[in-house]
Amino acid sequence: MKRKLKIEIGLAVLLLLIALFGSFLAPYDPLKVNYDFSLQSPSFLHIFGTDKLGRDVFSRILCGAKTSFGLTFLMLFLIVFIGMIVGLIAGLSKDKVESFFNNIINGLLAFPDTIFAIAIVGIVGAGLFNTVFALALIWWTKYARLTLALVKQEKKKNYLVMAQMSGVPTLQRIIRYLLPNILSQILVTTFLDIGNMMISLAGLSFLGLASQPPQPEWGAMLYESKQFMQVAPWMMFFPGLVLFICVLIFNLLSEDIRDYLDPKHYEEKL
Repeated sequence: MKRKLKIEIGLAVLLLLIALFGSFLAPYDPLKVNYDFSLQSPSFLHIFGTDKLGRDVFSRILCGAKTSFGLTFLMLFLIVFIGMIVGLIAGLSKDKVESFFNNIINGLLAFPDTIFAIAIVGIVGAGLFNTVFALALIWWTKYARLTLALVKQEKKKNYLVMAQMSGVPTLQRIIRYLLPNILSQILVTTFLDIGNMMISLAGLSFLGLASQPPQPEWGAMLYESKQFMQVAPWMMFFPGLVLFICVLIFNLLSEDIRDYLDPKHYEEKL
């Protein structure tokens, strides 16, 4: 299992490196229009074919990786940070404060996340950062609820009770004792959500609400290709395949990280 985990970590790192340096690896300018090469099928010259404007699909996928991964990790940082802060405050506060935050969390969780995001984007306007804002506005509740549940579970344990009785300051108790015991479960959920967030961003781009032309982004590429599915299926196939592979790798990685950090769960699977 450890060897499998190393392979998955290596693949994830490779994907991140491609996202960082994809623009340098691209054989063509992803924005350059050339109608002479419009809708060419995959060949040695253009291994993933070209789109309706003659742009190289492979180059656009490589350059779009930076946007797709960058926005995914930006959104992850926002929702995990906000969710953990709210969860810690609610979990360590009195019942009235906890109840107040619980009502907010439950109220937001009542809305389907995609529909809520579409409504927010419809109000503030289409665009990548508006889409990230809309999804972050609803997804932080997941991490707030998870952190709250973990804090309530941990704060009753002897090590935290003894630290409190010993006069250890609250901030020191959180950083030194509490966080190391809850971060592993939050980390697993975070890795699992990488794939979910990439799909959500791509889905909103597919609806024309996130990335706007001519910026290369995987969801936007799927959106642009839908009217050419019959005459140029490679325009949709390759971006969809790359998105599928990325989501699969991060989902498998999150599962194995959970098994590695939680031996009991691994034994149950056996």
